[in-house]
Amino acid sequence: MLPTENRLRRREDFATAVRRGRRAGRPLLVVHLRSGATDPHAPGESAPPTRAGFVVSKAVGGAVVRNRVKRRLRHLMRDRVAILPPGSLVVVRALPDAGDADHEHLARDLDAALERLLGGGAR
Repeated sequence: MLPTENRLRRREDFATAVRRGRRAGRPLLVVHLRSGATDPHAPGESAPPTRAGFVVSKAVGGAVVRNRVKRRLRHLMRDRVAILPPGSLVVVRALPDAGDADHEHLARDLDAALERLLGGGAR
Protein backbone atom coordinates (compact mmCIF):
# COMPACT_ATOMS: atom_id res chain seq x y z
CA MET A 1 0.00 0.00 0.00
CA LEU A 2 1.14 3.56 -0.66
CA PRO A 3 2.27 5.27 2.59
CA THR A 4 0.09 8.10 3.92
CA GLU A 5 2.76 10.78 3.39
CA ASN A 6 2.86 9.86 -0.32
CA ARG A 7 -0.87 10.19 -0.95
CA LEU A 8 -2.36 13.13 -2.78
CA ARG A 9 -5.55 14.21 -1.03
CA ARG A 10 -6.34 17.89 -1.61
CA ARG A 11 -8.43 18.97 -4.57
CA GLU A 12 -6.05 21.89 -5.17
CA ASP A 13 -3.09 19.51 -5.44
CA PHE A 14 -4.89 17.34 -8.00
CA ALA A 15 -5.74 20.47 -9.99
CA THR A 16 -2.14 21.72 -9.83
CA ALA A 17 -0.76 18.43 -11.12
CA VAL A 18 -3.28 18.21 -13.94
CA ARG A 19 -3.23 21.87 -15.05
CA ARG A 20 0.43 22.78 -14.55
CA GLY A 21 2.16 19.43 -14.96
CA ARG A 22 3.27 17.43 -17.96
CA ARG A 23 1.10 14.63 -19.33
CA ALA A 24 1.83 11.25 -20.87
CA GLY A 25 -0.95 9.08 -22.22
CA ARG A 26 -0.97 5.33 -22.69
CA PRO A 27 -3.77 2.95 -23.78
CA LEU A 28 -4.77 2.14 -20.17
CA LEU A 29 -3.98 5.34 -18.30
CA VAL A 30 -2.88 8.97 -18.39
CA VAL A 31 -0.20 10.21 -16.00
CA HIS A 32 0.15 13.88 -15.00
CA LEU A 33 3.42 14.91 -13.34
CA ARG A 34 4.27 18.24 -11.70
CA SER A 35 7.98 17.91 -10.95
CA GLY A 36 9.46 19.31 -7.77
CA ALA A 37 6.42 21.32 -6.78
CA THR A 38 6.85 22.77 -3.34
CA ASP A 39 4.15 22.14 -0.80
CA PRO A 40 2.98 25.45 0.71
CA HIS A 41 1.34 23.52 3.56
CA ALA A 42 4.57 21.79 4.70
CA PRO A 43 6.40 23.50 7.57
CA GLY A 44 10.19 23.66 7.67
CA GLU A 45 12.85 23.55 5.02
CA SER A 46 12.97 19.81 4.31
CA ALA A 47 12.06 18.61 0.82
CA PRO A 48 8.40 17.57 0.69
CA PRO A 49 7.69 13.94 -0.22
CA THR A 50 6.50 12.88 -3.64
CA ARG A 51 2.73 12.46 -3.58
CA ALA A 52 0.48 10.47 -5.91
CA GLY A 53 -3.27 10.45 -6.45
CA PHE A 54 -5.57 8.35 -8.58
CA VAL A 55 -8.69 9.07 -10.63
CA VAL A 56 -10.82 6.07 -11.60
CA SER A 57 -14.21 7.03 -13.04
CA LYS A 58 -17.34 4.97 -13.48
CA ALA A 59 -16.38 4.49 -17.12
CA VAL A 60 -13.81 1.96 -15.90
CA GLY A 61 -16.49 -0.25 -14.39
CA GLY A 62 -18.54 -0.90 -11.28
CA ALA A 63 -17.38 -0.25 -7.74
CA VAL A 64 -15.59 -3.57 -7.41
CA VAL A 65 -13.64 -3.05 -10.64
CA ARG A 66 -12.79 0.58 -9.80
CA ASN A 67 -11.48 -0.36 -6.37
CA ARG A 68 -9.42 -3.21 -7.81
CA VAL A 69 -7.84 -0.82 -10.35
CA LYS A 70 -7.08 1.73 -7.60
CA ARG A 71 -5.48 -0.93 -5.39
CA ARG A 72 -3.31 -2.12 -8.26
CA LEU A 73 -2.24 1.42 -9.16
CA ARG A 74 -1.43 2.27 -5.52
CA HIS A 75 0.67 -0.88 -5.26
CA LEU A 76 2.52 -0.07 -8.48
CA MET A 77 3.20 3.54 -7.44
CA ARG A 78 4.59 2.45 -4.07
CA ASP A 79 7.60 0.94 -5.83
CA ARG A 80 8.03 3.90 -8.19
CA VAL A 81 7.78 6.87 -5.79
CA ALA A 82 11.54 6.70 -5.12
CA ILE A 83 12.44 7.39 -8.77
CA LEU A 84 10.44 10.64 -8.86
CA PRO A 85 11.95 13.99 -7.83
CA PRO A 86 11.17 15.08 -4.23
CA GLY A 87 8.08 17.24 -4.01
CA SER A 88 6.53 15.92 -7.22
CA LEU A 89 2.79 15.64 -7.63
CA VAL A 90 1.55 12.69 -9.70
CA VAL A 91 -2.02 12.04 -10.82
CA VAL A 92 -2.78 8.72 -12.52
CA ARG A 93 -6.08 8.67 -14.40
CA ALA A 94 -7.34 5.22 -15.41
CA LEU A 95 -9.00 4.93 -18.80
CA PRO A 96 -11.98 2.60 -19.45
CA ASP A 97 -9.81 -0.30 -20.70
CA ALA A 98 -7.93 -0.38 -17.36
CA GLY A 99 -10.83 -2.29 -15.81
CA ASP A 100 -10.14 -5.31 -18.02
CA ALA A 101 -6.35 -5.11 -17.87
CA ASP A 102 -4.19 -7.33 -15.70
CA HIS A 103 -1.46 -6.19 -13.32
CA GLU A 104 1.36 -6.58 -15.86
CA HIS A 105 -0.33 -4.42 -18.48
CA LEU A 106 -1.00 -1.66 -15.95
CA ALA A 107 2.62 -1.84 -14.78
CA ARG A 108 3.93 -1.65 -18.34
CA ASP A 109 1.81 1.39 -19.20
CA LEU A 110 2.66 3.16 -15.93
CA ASP A 111 6.39 2.55 -16.46
CA ALA A 112 6.23 3.79 -20.06
CA ALA A 113 4.36 6.96 -19.05
CA LEU A 114 6.73 7.74 -16.17
CA GLU A 115 9.77 7.07 -18.37
CA ARG A 116 8.44 9.48 -20.95
CA LEU A 117 7.75 12.16 -18.35
CA LEU A 118 11.06 11.79 -16.54
CA GLY A 119 13.18 11.28 -19.63
CA GLY A 120 11.52 14.03 -21.62
CA GLY A 121 10.63 11.68 -24.47
CA ALA A 122 9.38 13.02 -27.77
CA ARG A 123 5.69 13.51 -28.22
